[in-house]
Amino acid sequence: MTEPTAKAPRRYTRPAAYRDQPGGPLSLDRSLYESIASAERSSREQFTIPVRSGAAWEVPAGSIVRISSVDGPQVGDLNLWNLHDPRERFWAARTRQLQRSSMTTYDRFWSTLPFLRPMATVVEDTLADHPDAEVIHDLLGTRCDPYVNQMLSGEAFDYHCHSNLVRAVREYGLTEYDVHDVLNVFQLAGLNEDRQYFMDTCPAGPGDRFEFFAEIDLLCALSTCPGGDLSLHMWGPEAASETEQLAHCHPLHVEIFDVEPAALDQWEPPSRAAYRGADGLHGLS
Repeated sequence: MTEPTAKAPRRYTRPAAYRDQPGGPLSLDRSLYESIASAERSSREQFTIPVRSGAAWEVPAGSIVRISSVDGPQVGDLNLWNLHDPRERFWAARTRQLQRSSMTTYDRFWSTLPFLRPMATVVEDTLADHPDAEVIHDLLGTRCDPYVNQMLSGEAFDYHCHSNLVRAVREYGLTEYDVHDVLNVFQLAGLNEDRQYFMDTCPAGPGDRFEFFAEIDLLCALSTCPGGDLSLHMWGPEAASETEQLAHCHPLHVEIFDVEPAALDQWEPPSRAAYRGADGLHGLS
């Protein structure tokens, strides 16, 4: 009996579904953001987030946020909210559709309905030319959390990214219900040949950075993932011990910059979505 021949994975070449007209909202003026990224800037605030921890901070519109690797590879889980109305927050699923399944320079963080506008724009990514760049800064997956962890391992662990983010935003009056799907900064992840989600070793080295420009006033929160560089399995029969995983964890550094005002002369803060229906209905009750 002849063994069936394995089929090579199919690679689709169809155009993106979400496309705009030339000069439309998805057609970014790259020269403007290149000018903003290269303009004179001054440090407003900086801090380091320890391993298996989280922090939240405010960012004025027109500022740049830099997340950088300190002394070794480390994944960070990032949430964004409108500082003045946390009902508007980063919408990972729509961003995947409007941009791509991982983020890099010139991609934008889009917000939830009924706002639907760019909250921030990526202006620098030192891993953009990495051989695996198309699966770095992952949008397919979301934060690790203690609920799934206990389901898979039978153990309670309170320093997952979900937990770290919840603790970080408490002082802003937010709760677990406000924490949402993340951008996995520096994370290499994708779908394997069986279309299952995988994670692999973080490629970021000391000094690698990911920068984004705040289009509106933001509240940001970042967790240093307890899996560290994700080189070890976190669940399943090959799962590493907590002590083994901890040895692969590193801090992340955050710095917020004020940009020279002249560099922002051609920039305008984005307006919320033009559709003005009530509760998603236009002229209907």
